[in-house]
Amino acid sequence: MSDVAGTVVRTSEPAKLRVRRRVREVYERREVLLNLVRKELKVKYTASVLGAVWSLLNPIVFLAVFTFVVKVTHNSFPHFPIYLLSGLLAWNLFSVSLAGGARSVIDNANLVKKVSFPREVLPLSAVGVALVDFVLQTAVLLLFILASGYGFHLPELAIYPLAFATLLVFTLALTFWLAALNVRYRDIQHLLNIALLVWFWMTPIVYSGFLVKDVLKGRKVLGVSLWGLYLANPLASIAMGFQRALYGVIRPVVGERPVLPDVSLAWLAGVLATVLAASLVFLLYTWRRFFELSGDFAEEL
Repeated sequence: MSDVAGTVVRTSEPAKLRVRRRVREVYERREVLLNLVRKELKVKYTASVLGAVWSLLNPIVFLAVFTFVVKVTHNSFPHFPIYLLSGLLAWNLFSVSLAGGARSVIDNANLVKKVSFPREVLPLSAVGVALVDFVLQTAVLLLFILASGYGFHLPELAIYPLAFATLLVFTLALTFWLAALNVRYRDIQHLLNIALLVWFWMTPIVYSGFLVKDVLKGRKVLGVSLWGLYLANPLASIAMGFQRALYGVIRPVVGERPVLPDVSLAWLAGVLATVLAASLVFLLYTWRRFFELSGDFAEEL
């Protein structure tokens, strides 16, 4: 009797996730994914005079506010706009994906109840919408770098694909998890706003990564390096990767304090590769959890 009571009855999905088969199913329903992305973009910019330009205002407002702050506090460093926008590229993709992904199943409740399709399409569509904004913001930043005469730095630019892949995998993993949990626990979307606020300030976007390393290196808590604990935040190393690729130089002005952490490109690539490997494991775990819960979404909504 107890065995029967503890049995989970899945109403609309197979009992076990088979990754290759599931990837094929999602690919076969790619039209649903693309239509959801188009729908979200249309809703986002409907009756909007500026349209997609609104997606560019977020980093521009950040840039204006923090440029004012650093000027007032005399805590600026050379080419601050490029440093700031490089980190914001990664952060905006991450935060927008999580915010949209957490609501993706609930916002499409009618579709979940009436249509049979791989439920992974819903959080994937949230990431897809964020990727559209990411492409637009990247284009603007690249044009700004060229127009300002700052230019690009090799081989640092080569680390960009690794940083982007790490960001995308980690974002997908967390988006799957939040999308599933928010169906059952609606407090998740509210807690997420607070978590993102704290997470933003724990990531070296508006302040110098070198400054953090300089303050934390050599300090330990219970034998654990504080610099190592800081790097346990995946977004910290990812943001450093974007900044190293686009801001490029550790020390913009000879004789002045570095801006980026004074680590080798190989060391940073190794950290990003480690985060990527851990994120792939995390993605497999959260995907399985999403899949286990997705069969009962229709009944819970």
